[in-house]
This record gives sequence, structure tokens and C-alpha cells, in this order.
Amino acid sequence: MPDSAIEREHLSRAERDITEGETRITRQMLLIERMRLDGHDVSEAERLLLTLQETLAAWQAHREQILLELARDG
Repeated sequence: MPDSAIEREHLSRAERDITEGETRITRQMLLIERMRLDGHDVSEAERLLLTLQETLAAWQAHREQILLELARDG
């Protein structure tokens, strides 16, 4: 399989990961809000949210690298 085909597969996976990550972040934010309204400690939930956001940023950076590779090949 040519490199560009592999990179397109990687791009597709990166896009799925990003979409799933955005969904997880939204769910976590909603959970934190519900917990806060119910008077619960949200510090652990907020730490998880930060980890999810950092992971999403890494996936987005990876997607940019894939796009650069595809542009070089194209």
C-alpha cells in the first residue's frame, strides 16, 4: 500500500479519535456540572476532564502532522 494510502487511513482514525474525544469531553463537562449542582466534590472529575482535553490536543496535533505528510506527498 502506498504511503499516502496509509496516511489517509491514519487520518481517518485520527478524525474518529478526535470526534470521540470531543464527545467524551462534552459528557464529562455535563457530569461535572450535575455533580457541582448536587454539591459533590468535582476535583477528580475536573482532573479527568483536563486529561481528556490534553489527549484531544495531542490527537489534533497528530492529525496536523498527518495532513502535512499528505500535503508533501500530494
